[in-house]
Amino acid sequence: MKSSAPKSVAVPSDKFPAATARRLLEALSQSGAYGFEDRSGARARISVAAARKGVSVHVASAPASAAASLCAADLALWSQPDAGGRARLTITSNGRAACARRNTPAGLDGVTAQHLSVTRRPADASPDAPEVYVNRGESPFAWLATRKGRDGRPLIDAGELEAGERLRRDLTLGQMLPRVTASWSATRGAGAGADAGLNFSDLTIAARQRVDQALRAAGPELAGLLVDVCGFLKGLDQIEMERGWPQRSAKVVLVLALRQLCRHYGVGAQAVGPHASRGVRHWGVDDFRPSLTGAPE
Repeated sequence: MKSSAPKSVAVPSDKFPAATARRLLEALSQSGAYGFEDRSGARARISVAAARKGVSVHVASAPASAAASLCAADLALWSQPDAGGRARLTITSNGRAACARRNTPAGLDGVTAQHLSVTRRPADASPDAPEVYVNRGESPFAWLATRKGRDGRPLIDAGELEAGERLRRDLTLGQMLPRVTASWSATRGAGAGADAGLNFSDLTIAARQRVDQALRAAGPELAGLLVDVCGFLKGLDQIEMERGWPQRSAKVVLVLALRQLCRHYGVGAQAVGPHASRGVRHWGVDDFRPSLTGAPE
């Protein structure tokens, strides 16, 4: 005779340690995880299996009362029994939200951690750079950097990731993207009329110059794609649809564009020393030409 799913009844908090429920909830939050009733022992327990390289392996075990407590709080849910009479315990959306809030990094509130994919990383490439929180879901390159191709290598390497993020930072600092809402923070400049409020800081001007140089180095064929991805944060599927490209072609073209940026910025997957840097070597006007002897002409 087929067994039905265990009933979700509330368990008094004095008979059920909250820590046990938390451990069961964390186990159910893993990728492809589910719980099932294990009656091999004297008491019914809940075993949790999760996906590991395409294979389900045992990852946790908890008393049956822990599952009942989670179900009563709408953090987990029993499914209908399958053909073999076994019901599965899975985490609910409320349960995932609770896990995200519980695992909030120091310095962030629980709501931010719940809705964003937050990690810590250095603010820049300097050795003494402070660490800042970064939303991985905001970066258009996060997906490519964490996915691997058929050869087992990431779709973009560390140098290509840094080149794309550098251009994205300069586009943001240079305020080169059109606003979609009204700006209430812009200060009025000393001028009047159409020139009012157009006093940019040196930081903004320098960022715009770096963007112009980077897009010139990428070439007109790739510059538009880089602006769409780094500036407007468009997905590859959206780019293919807008431009009428074949599926999965935008990824290939984007990698080529990022490699052009790597050559321009002088960055790569491995550190090769300051001699490979292509930063500012000298200052000069547009028609400046260096002499072969090193003396100014």
